[in-house]
Amino acid sequence: MKQITRDLISTLYKPTKEDAHKGTKGHALLVGGSYGKMGSILLSSKAALRTGCGLVTAFVPECGVSILQTAFPEAMAIADDNQKAISSITFDFEPSAIGIGPGMGTEETTEEAFGEFLKSVKGPLVIDADALNILSGKREWLKRVPSTTILTPHPKEFDRLTKTHDTIEARQKSAVAFASEHKVIVVLKGAPTIITNGTETFENTTGNAALATAGSGDVLTGIITSLLAQGYQPLEAAQLGVYLHGLTADIAVSHTGTESFIASDIIGLLGKAFLRIKEYTGKPIGFRN
Repeated sequence: MKQITRDLISTLYKPTKEDAHKGTKGHALLVGGSYGKMGSILLSSKAALRTGCGLVTAFVPECGVSILQTAFPEAMAIADDNQKAISSITFDFEPSAIGIGPGMGTEETTEEAFGEFLKSVKGPLVIDADALNILSGKREWLKRVPSTTILTPHPKEFDRLTKTHDTIEARQKSAVAFASEHKVIVVLKGAPTIITNGTETFENTTGNAALATAGSGDVLTGIITSLLAQGYQPLEAAQLGVYLHGLTADIAVSHTGTESFIASDIIGLLGKAFLRIKEYTGKPIGFRN
């Protein structure tokens, strides 16, 4: 198993070009939210824009539009016809990358909408949270998932998707087999987080117990989706995304401790994490590289 180190990240990181504008930095679509769970997709959307993509659109149920556009005016919103849950995933533009699942719920109408979505989506794609939970009950739909899609389960989500594992080692071995069989990338969240495409497996080296907080995974979905939208290859986006996510906690823990760190802190510290990575590259801070 290889480690995701600062040396590897230095080779992956792509500084912003001097002539960049919002139209050249990718458009991320985040799909999720339901009545009472709008915070999840809000966190994902904020994280996506903070990670550097040029545009973010959130597809949410009708009840979430005013919440999203009040709490996060930088994002655009598309409203589902259903007031409280997603029932039909339709949009009239071509996103650079899609992240789906945070706060989405598993209502029957949402399940059907996700199944129809998988019939036509081509990627790049990140599947997380309730979208994974739906897949665990509809495993035959895994055939519809585009190759190199990134799945980001925590241990219980992965066990629901596959089988119960008695040890961390057994779960990691199963993740490798699952990624190989379905031609996807699995980001198995944990301490440490493991990333595998079925051929290569990587262990992340950043992060600490501060990340064990509500919404942390939703933020990671936004980060990885943003990197995909900016043109990183799926395995690169997973590696850099997980490293950045953990690095924010490493930067924060000396003044927050592990107890008071929350998911919004991850988003707020992404800038410092990027600057830390910029230092690793040995290049000057700024646009000219």
